[in-house]
Amino acid sequence: MKAGKPAGAFGRVLAACAVLALCGCASPPHRGGDSAPRPALARIESRGVLLVGSTGDYRPLTWRDPDTGEWEGFGVDVARHLAAELGVRAGFVQTSWPTLAADVQADPPAFDLAIGGITVTDARREAMAMSRGYLANGKTILCRTGDAERFRSLADLDRPDVRVMVNPGGLNEAFARAKLPHAGLAVHPRNEEIPSLVAEGAADVMITEIVEAPWYVRNDPRLAAPLLDRPFTRGEIGVLMRKGQDDLLAFVDATLEKMAADGTLDALKAAYGLLPAGD
Repeated sequence: MKAGKPAGAFGRVLAACAVLALCGCASPPHRGGDSAPRPALARIESRGVLLVGSTGDYRPLTWRDPDTGEWEGFGVDVARHLAAELGVRAGFVQTSWPTLAADVQADPPAFDLAIGGITVTDARREAMAMSRGYLANGKTILCRTGDAERFRSLADLDRPDVRVMVNPGGLNEAFARAKLPHAGLAVHPRNEEIPSLVAEGAADVMITEIVEAPWYVRNDPRLAAPLLDRPFTRGEIGVLMRKGQDDLLAFVDATLEKMAADGTLDALKAAYGLLPAGD
């Protein structure tokens, strides 16, 4: 046997590897299939930053500290896991509930995807792209502790003497307008201020969601969430992005599935108090 010329199966393996390398097929497999076009992912990797839009007003999912500008929350951590899986860092861009859809669909885009308390809906999937759901959610209320027995149903809320407060432009406002036509409705621009306004008597009820309400109950003894175990709606929170980014959507779905399978999502939920008692 001549020196430097591998023989048998071993030689055939080395030869095959050389062919693959010359053909450019030896790149690491990930993110939606080796042969699939990946322009959105390539753009993000080239930039070195995954740009994430978030409202920063929806504890414990997304919060931007007004003094330091630092971001924290369950959704923020999910975004950082997505960025790490791509080998880039996460950069956060402030958006708002009234401008969320326009910001997601802007051209050029202000960010690659949006994350936080964004519920998966048919309307959003029609106009934009949404990932698989990664956190169960549903509409509920916050009220003062002394009123917990007063509000036990939608009928108890839908009265002219009940003052309901919501943030603008999102599903909370849409729900209140559709389901509580007889209540007094006030729209307050800053979602994070509404719980304190309810506690102080400026409104009787805040329409919120089952992932947000427990944080305020734990942190303000003046507040109660008496219907937490009986949400008015049921849905899931997902990641929102522009249409036409099939490679990014496939990557996000695959990464969320991986995080669910390996326990990462449950660990994050537990850290932010988002798992039901006993789980």
